Amino acid sequence: MDITIRPIRQAEFETVGELVAEVYLADGLLHGGAGDPYAAVLRNVAHRAEHAEVLVAADGAGGATGTVLGTVLGAVTFAAHGSPYAELAGPGEGEFRMLAVRPEGRGRGIGEALVRACLERARALGLRGMVLSSQRHLLPAHRLYGRLGFARAAERDWEPVPGLALWAFARELA
Repeated sequence: MDITIRPIRQAEFETVGELVAEVYLADGLLHGGAGDPYAAVLRNVAHRAEHAEVLVAADGAGGATGTVLGTVLGAVTFAAHGSPYAELAGPGEGEFRMLAVRPEGRGRGIGEALVRACLERARALGLRGMVLSSQRHLLPAHRLYGRLGFARAAERDWEPVPGLALWAFARELA
């Protein structure tokens, strides 16, 4: 896999915001369609980067230090407990959110690489666990989370807005 996982660059904020919003819309994750208020949250990468960590998966052309940005094929937001972007994480836990991979990047292990990068980041911070929320119908994502050691944590399921039930997944970190 010729993909580099790295922190987002400021010049990529708009591109990544559009990527995440477009993927969520195409995958039916924005229940209000293109006018869903959450689309604006997805596009506001500058705010996420200020209050959490945004990681991108860039096609090999960009590298970690290259001057060419490379094509950004995916992104994820990592937040430790206490961040405005940590919705489920309690003390000693991290959380990842807004995981999105462009359709042309799927099947290349990009989603897995982004999740693994979040797990590594949590370990580096000395966190003891990682949590996430997912919509019930995202079975391929659930299989990925299971392969990476996450288990359903039904007691942490929640609804950010009425009628949108999110399943929680958690795992301990070694």
